[in-house]
Amino acid sequence: MNTLSYRTESISAAKAVRKWYIVDAENQVTGRLCAHLASILRGKNKPSYTPHDDTGDYIIVINADKVRFTGKKWAQKEYHDYSLHPGGLTVATAAEMLAKHPERIIERAIRGMLPKTKLGKAMAKKLFVYTGTEHPHQAQKPEAIKF
Repeated sequence: MNTLSYRTESISAAKAVRKWYIVDAENQVTGRLCAHLASILRGKNKPSYTPHDDTGDYIIVINADKVRFTGKKWAQKEYHDYSLHPGGLTVATAAEMLAKHPERIIERAIRGMLPKTKLGKAMAKKLFVYTGTEHPHQAQKPEAIKF
């Protein structure tokens, strides 16, 4: 007897149905917001989640410059970049990063929560972060998400 109903069906990236979501990051705590967004980028919010394939959705984040941290993280949290040359370490606090490149705060937080493989890079390409309320993705008709 062959029972077909018990087989687990894996969905491939080509068959995945992807949606577009828009998130307003104004007054949102960075870590909590990014944890939700990383889960959506991976596709973990779908019943068809497949760990070895990119089945996640597209995400547009607006107002990235109005995100917030809890505690004293604006002064104490540091972002380290190293150029692979002697003495090539550059350190920026969260406040400095907000002043220069506010969208990178969210991008780096989400990338740190994704797999560190080619699959993680493919997932990160579906994230679009903007500092203001304007974005060039109106044609995709994104759904708004509230957290």
